[in-house]
Amino acid sequence: MHGRKFSKDFKLKVLQELEAGKSTGEIGREYEIRSDLVRSWKRQYESNPETAFSGKGNPSTTDSKVAQLERKVGQLYLENEFVKKVNNNLQVKLASLKKTRRE
Repeated sequence: MHGRKFSKDFKLKVLQELEAGKSTGEIGREYEIRSDLVRSWKRQYESNPETAFSGKGNPSTTDSKVAQLERKVGQLYLENEFVKKVNNNLQVKLASLKKTRRE
């Protein structure tokens, strides 16, 4: 039973049965799943029904947007570091050129 994947529809069906009055133990025996898994699904659904059970292939829009912005921040950080390095090198060369012209 370890590692089984359950569809969103299946999880919602289980939660409907729980809401209808069945106990987690009854549901667990009927579907051969652990009752603590049913309670976990219930907590997930209660915390955010719109994005509950979105799965790995369908991340919630908030998670997707956060990941996209984190990637952008990382990209901009690297670009900024590159520009700083180039600017520093140019400043050193400019100072060297000014020094040689004075001599």
